[in-house]
Amino acid sequence: MEKPSNLLLKLSRRLFTNSEEQEIFIQALIHPQPFQPCILWCKQKPDISPFLVEIPTSWQPPFIDRLQFGEKPGQHPLHEQGYFYCLDFSSVFAAATLLTIPHQISLAFDMCAAPGGKSVFAWKALQPDLLISNEVIGKRLGMLISNLKRCHIAPSVVVNRDSSVFGELISFSSNLVIVDAPCTGQSLLAKGEKAPGCFHPIAINKSANRQKRIIANSAKIVAPQSYLAYMTCTYSPEENEQVCEWLLERFPHFQAIEISYLSKYQSHLTKIPCYRMFPQDRLGAGAFTVLLKNTDENEGEKVDLDVISSMYIFQNQ
Repeated sequence: MEKPSNLLLKLSRRLFTNSEEQEIFIQALIHPQPFQPCILWCKQKPDISPFLVEIPTSWQPPFIDRLQFGEKPGQHPLHEQGYFYCLDFSSVFAAATLLTIPHQISLAFDMCAAPGGKSVFAWKALQPDLLISNEVIGKRLGMLISNLKRCHIAPSVVVNRDSSVFGELISFSSNLVIVDAPCTGQSLLAKGEKAPGCFHPIAINKSANRQKRIIANSAKIVAPQSYLAYMTCTYSPEENEQVCEWLLERFPHFQAIEISYLSKYQSHLTKIPCYRMFPQDRLGAGAFTVLLKNTDENEGEKVDLDVISSMYIFQNQ
């Protein structure tokens, strides 16, 4: 039997007090098992599904299908025609907080958008008047643009700038800002992929510092009475609960929103209402998610979004 690293052992003990839970978590990473494929229907579902579908979870939106093992949706002709987007069910869990947003969204901004799953989810769930998908890493832009184009996500635009630019140019502009933050990617191990150094404290701290910078810049563009969704696909508390605690200390007008339909996934590592999925839940490789609201009552200044029109790399109308 493969032996877990000391760093993985330490993480498991921080996440779980029960030794049996620690062992189940460790084994899920050392001996990864396949997860069921999942799709997001961008267009209307066919009356008769072309796939064998699992019974949905209680919090799963109707435009999501978790498929039975053996289904290969990416090879189906409807995929190329943009009928659906393939994603990990952990991503559905992370984005499920958006389903609690009560009002019409004029502008949704996805700060770290590639390859596009959270943008597609927000567009489908909330039907914003405009979706802006930003990706700072140039080599990831092609995949993002391709997915938004194939799935006919409109009206949407793609931009390529550091988060600090938007904090200055379009402050208090967005009804929803999504930060699917770059992280150490520890959940990749649960999918049988590689994530070298993902448990090392230096890598974790470097990642957490980057996340804090991005979420702080993102908070600046959230309009009063609007929302900031933060999520990762990693397990370290430094990159999850501690980032939220850091933000709420510096932006006290933000408040974490309780999501009743995710209550059984409530993180026990903080008093803040935020939620975790672990690979041993057997739904997906793992995710962390929290929805924050800007409780400021002031309307703020109306922002002319034409100031960033010159940044558009791609526009889908």
